[in-house]
Amino acid sequence: MKSIWKFIVAQQGLFYKSLLILSSSALTLYLFPLGGQFKYEFQKGRVWQYPDFYSPFDFSILKTELELKKDEEKVIKNLKPYLRADIDIKNQIFEKYSKSFDSLLSSDLEIENFDSLKDFGFELLKEIYSYGVLPPNYKHNGNESVFLIQEQIEISTEISQLFSSETLFEFINNKLKETQFIKYEDFFKDLFFDLIIPNITLDQDFFITAEKEALQNISRSKGFIASGDFIIAEGELLDDETYEILNSLRKEFTLQQDRRNSFFIVFGYAILIILIYAILLFFIYNYRYDIYEDNRKLTFIFFNVLIVIVAFTLTINYNTNYVFAVPICILPLIIKAFFDSRLGLYTHLLTVLLVGFLVPNSFEFIFIQITAGIMTVLSQTKLYKRANLFLTVGQTFIIYMIGYISFTTIQEGSILEINFAPITMFLLNGLLMLFVQPLIYIYERLFRLVSDVSLLELSDTNSILLKELSEMAPGTFHHSLQVANLAEAAANEIGANSLLVRVGALYHDIGKLIRPSYFSENQKASVSPHDEITPRQSAKIIISHVINGIKIAQKHNIPDRIIDFIRTHHGTSLVFYFFKKQEEISSEDFNIDDFKYPGPKPFSKETAILMMADSVEAASKSLKSPTVDDLKKFVNKIINSQMADQQFNSSDITFAEIELVKKVLFKKLINVYQLRIEYPE
Repeated sequence: MKSIWKFIVAQQGLFYKSLLILSSSALTLYLFPLGGQFKYEFQKGRVWQYPDFYSPFDFSILKTELELKKDEEKVIKNLKPYLRADIDIKNQIFEKYSKSFDSLLSSDLEIENFDSLKDFGFELLKEIYSYGVLPPNYKHNGNESVFLIQEQIEISTEISQLFSSETLFEFINNKLKETQFIKYEDFFKDLFFDLIIPNITLDQDFFITAEKEALQNISRSKGFIASGDFIIAEGELLDDETYEILNSLRKEFTLQQDRRNSFFIVFGYAILIILIYAILLFFIYNYRYDIYEDNRKLTFIFFNVLIVIVAFTLTINYNTNYVFAVPICILPLIIKAFFDSRLGLYTHLLTVLLVGFLVPNSFEFIFIQITAGIMTVLSQTKLYKRANLFLTVGQTFIIYMIGYISFTTIQEGSILEINFAPITMFLLNGLLMLFVQPLIYIYERLFRLVSDVSLLELSDTNSILLKELSEMAPGTFHHSLQVANLAEAAANEIGANSLLVRVGALYHDIGKLIRPSYFSENQKASVSPHDEITPRQSAKIIISHVINGIKIAQKHNIPDRIIDFIRTHHGTSLVFYFFKKQEEISSEDFNIDDFKYPGPKPFSKETAILMMADSVEAASKSLKSPTVDDLKKFVNKIINSQMADQQFNSSDITFAEIELVKKVLFKKLINVYQLRIEYPE
């Protein structure tokens, strides 16, 4: 049992990585629309590269989105509005009319044929309210025919049959002209002006229900293909009609496969998804082993891939027209900000392949997104400069535009047929990409990672820790600045992360804040405190600045990526001066490990550069009036001794790059000592 537990503990990293792949694959599989995949890839405007094709089963030819939209517009245009007449208002007005007219008996107005005039007014009201009166603000759109609901009875009529404030009094006037009561025109107008109230309202609920029913009844198909019917010949160009037939067949095929062979479809998708995640992990294992060993960083990469897939799934479920609005190019930007361009591009490529299963027109989508991702990775690397981010977004937008216009021209056969609606999606995509900066900040806090933005903040020499170093150990602070300049120049020469190595150089000796006077650069007098202690004690104090530096950095929340420079800047080298001094004063055997730094050795180009720059800068203080040849030999001697001591074996720096670093350090020292190279006569 113990042996099994030991095996599990020893292999816990491998178990975690296996779990990471399986859980990511399971979640991705859950998000996938698990329909069958049509085995033929085709695009409008391209040649059919497969054998002559016949329909494998009966299916309907589906209408295009444009055709469906036209049908919907036609249905809505022909749809009759629903108006409702309030019968209670009508009855109230008839009652009020009798009372208002009877009150005229007591007025001074002399009315001939009073009863006939009253009956005429009553009949006039009945005719007005036979259909009803519209409200003053009513505006009629669409079909002139309407449905009028009176006492739960639905009547089909014309909108012209209903009275508005404009037509009402014109109608009254025309009716009076046909009778002997024309002299009472003003009387009736005044009476009806106070009396008549609109009783017609638009019944929106009825109309919406009718609209939904009408839209649901629209036929989604426009033709039928029987099993065995010829569809397209090999080498034939796909025109609009053939493309629509094949697209309808593909949709029907997907539905049938989904109903019949769901288990095998899920199994096939699962294999492909696991394969892609495994390839990503294998790439990291081969080319970024430091990330492979860090489960936190691996989780971060896989998490971002899943976020992209979730974003596309939600977008496609809402509306497939918005797929190009999803800012997938944020992914390589984020990976590049925390790691490097190559990993960013590789992660982007594999993510696009996964998303290709989700989107329509997958070939077009994959082509455009890969080219946009490549442009994003090749763009400016220093995202902490705001202008660079805008340039990157602008370049990505141009790639999207070129790709979309090119594909549309191929498919439609004309540049005039371009639909400009997707351009708004590209603009939205670009705007969302600008949120990469706050996203990087959030990721730094969640995953404890370091981006160039954080490095720029850490490089500020007015920060609390560096200011304390300049006050308590001014010699060490000056040494750190010099090393930072040397290391930055060397990193630029070999293509390493110059900002990272500069920040690492600024903080690499902060452990000397503890007992600063025991380090030669901070000693102001000729008397050294080491004169009063043994070489072994001196070596212990000198070596302790590495451990002290790690503790101080952790206390001040300095990122691990910077602490790595503190750990490795001396590797496992020997404190040579005190080791030799111990040999001189003691003939007894002593443990050489007491005079060695604990390590580890540098494990990246940047940490290797810092070791070389630190050693060269520190040792150069012992040179007295050196010549150009002396400096060249001096640099070679120090770095060659480090190579002989195998200090760079764990880093990915090459011999050619080490030679370039030597040349840079040599040139910089020439500038420091203000020497001139002697040219042959």
